[in-house]
Amino acid sequence: MRFHRLADMTKGWFVGAFEPVVLRSEAAEVAVKTYPAGTVEGRHLHKVASEVTVIVSGRARMNDATLGPGDIVLIEPGEATDFEALTDVTTVVVKTPSVAGDKYGC
Repeated sequence: MRFHRLADMTKGWFVGAFEPVVLRSEAAEVAVKTYPAGTVEGRHLHKVASEVTVIVSGRARMNDATLGPGDIVLIEPGEATDFEALTDVTTVVVKTPSVAGDKYGC
């Protein structure tokens, strides 16, 4: 058994084909991400990977949809999205497959 800290991972990502990582996988990437209210991530897309975002706590806006705890968003390859934290927000994100550099600004 090995122990790790989320704070030691890059932007909350702890499973995937990158470093540092807890579990190396080409199949998927997993993160727990926290955002303070007002954080904005610019519009982007993935050409290869699908991404699932679960809002665990707080409220966020993605593509003009307001989301809250329990909401789940599936973003397919080629589909663009943006992100705004309306309050402090915690999300869980799963991206499959794990492909380096598969994030493109729009």
